[in-house]
Amino acid sequence: MPRPLFSSLKHIILFLATLSVVAACSLPRGAPIISEITSQKQDTPTEFAVYPVSRDLLPQVVAWPEDPKVNRRWISRSSGRALSIVPGDVVKLIIWDSDSNSLLTSTEQKNVALEGMIVSRSGMIFMPYLDKIHIAGLSPGAARQKIQQKMEQIVPSAQVQLTVLPGARQSVDLVGGVGTPGNYPLNDPDGHVTVLGLISRGGGVSPDLENPQVTLTRGGQVYEIALKQLYGHPKLDTVLRGRDKVILASDDRFFRSLGASQQEAIVPFDRETISALDAMSMIGGLRDQRANPQGILILREYPASAVKKNGPSHQRVIFTVDLTTADGLFSADRLLIHPGDTVMVTESPVVAAETILSLFSNTFRAVTRANTAF
Repeated sequence: MPRPLFSSLKHIILFLATLSVVAACSLPRGAPIISEITSQKQDTPTEFAVYPVSRDLLPQVVAWPEDPKVNRRWISRSSGRALSIVPGDVVKLIIWDSDSNSLLTSTEQKNVALEGMIVSRSGMIFMPYLDKIHIAGLSPGAARQKIQQKMEQIVPSAQVQLTVLPGARQSVDLVGGVGTPGNYPLNDPDGHVTVLGLISRGGGVSPDLENPQVTLTRGGQVYEIALKQLYGHPKLDTVLRGRDKVILASDDRFFRSLGASQQEAIVPFDRETISALDAMSMIGGLRDQRANPQGILILREYPASAVKKNGPSHQRVIFTVDLTTADGLFSADRLLIHPGDTVMVTESPVVAAETILSLFSNTFRAVTRANTAF
């Protein structure tokens, strides 16, 4: 007589329980548990560094080499300079003289206009009776005064009025993100056209831009800042120079949210800086009964140049955040999210354990019913 596969109910339960445990290891889950991500293989080179976020860690992170994705450069207003005349500018002079024996005017006309005088490559303009006068590099006021002084040598009663129409070298390009993009001359009376002044000339910011960002290109260098910062800090509203290029565009920075959060998505930056705690609010917090509040992970990859003596030990870094402690909460509010970071909310180990217990319980009840039937 063949031996039965299971000699008793006890053996049946033991076998099915074993199957339950094995099955639980491959059960579909919404997120990994923290140890699955932070553990590293033994006897192999370490691939990443793990840093628990705390009050003690924050000063170290701040001292790490700057990440160009985060530490964007800008030029303050004090770095600007007044408009000066350059070759290619067009100068208009009006000379007033009330003297009846004037060399320049008649008794019926007390002024004479000299228009369309283009500043030569050598920085000169030609003046009747005065020959060539060098005015390049001077402000409009200083140029007027220089011409006035030379004119007084031959016409003591003359008064000079000067207007400068900037040439191509004294204009800036407003590329996009406004109502009327285009090329704008720097023809402000005092020569100080700022970024916000240029945007106003262009009809203001397009309403479809999200968290508008300003990019200024000058001399091959690129500078970036959030438009909100220019509004709030007038000292940052830099004075433009000839051939500057200004671009307005939506903020293209983002971070990812994955795992047991309320939202798995690409999350755009809606402000200049976002803390880890801000990020948790932006993704809707944690999923009840699934997320591990002690296992919030921030995955980041630094440039190779940042891995130095006073920087992170590896390019790939995982910050672990514990939201169940006061230090973890306060520290998370000071740790800044970098563009391209991944915020991973891990699943609580309790969820997997409860799944196994539920599966075992269901199996036990099914076997009990089967045994009763026999």
